[in-house]
Amino acid sequence: MATPDPYDAISTLELALLQLKEDRTWAAYEALRKRDREEVFEAAVQLLRSPSARERALGADLLVQATGYDEEARLERGARSADVLLAAIPTEPDASVLRAMGHTLGYLADARAVPVLRALKDHPDSRVRLGVASGLSQHQDPVALQTLLELSRDTDASVREEAISALSLKDEDAVDSPELREAFLDRLSDEVTDIRTDALVGLARRKDPRVREPLRRELERQPTTSTAIEAARYLEDASFLPLLLAVREATRPMDDVFEDAIDFAIDCLGGRAP
Repeated sequence: MATPDPYDAISTLELALLQLKEDRTWAAYEALRKRDREEVFEAAVQLLRSPSARERALGADLLVQATGYDEEARLERGARSADVLLAAIPTEPDASVLRAMGHTLGYLADARAVPVLRALKDHPDSRVRLGVASGLSQHQDPVALQTLLELSRDTDASVREEAISALSLKDEDAVDSPELREAFLDRLSDEVTDIRTDALVGLARRKDPRVREPLRRELERQPTTSTAIEAARYLEDASFLPLLLAVREATRPMDDVFEDAIDFAIDCLGGRAP
């Protein structure tokens, strides 16, 4: 006889609340993931009404699971989850909750979120601004892009990184402008490596010649990042091939992700990894 699952007798709300306890287990997390989406949605709504900020943040997070993790589910069920968040944001006082709400809205990619998040871009708490950047990451309309451009110059590194990463991933054929390129150029001197290399990718995807020297300098740094390698691939400049081969030779041992990235870049530039 199979052993009964100890979580079967626990309500979805109680199971969700276990995620906030110090002794939460992977089994409890997996049990929650298997719950019916409608039950998870109802639990999320209840949590968003809680007087506890931690519980409200959990409710915002749970709306991702309530919606579903594939594109079809997001399109079919996402509007209802967005309705709940967009109604709650104007009266939400806690920065950590607003960050969670922004993150979930970023997954839902509901166009109605753009003006609501835009209104929070100058919030004094960087956690809220981070949520704004995350929430706008999937949008390409002018208001969202302008807000991300402004947040790419934020005083907080995490906000800058979220914004510049979102911009660097935009399709170069659909999203391009002198202001966008200037934003990437501005971040090439950033002290944070991930921000610099995301900016390199953004310029390289647009084949901007001003990226060549900064990219060479980044590839000569030790350790070299896989994102800088990715930028070299996007630039499609064969003159970078000797440098990539030198980086590969110098970076030993290397993990599988880095090895795959540099071998692919070398191949794209017409070379062959040793």
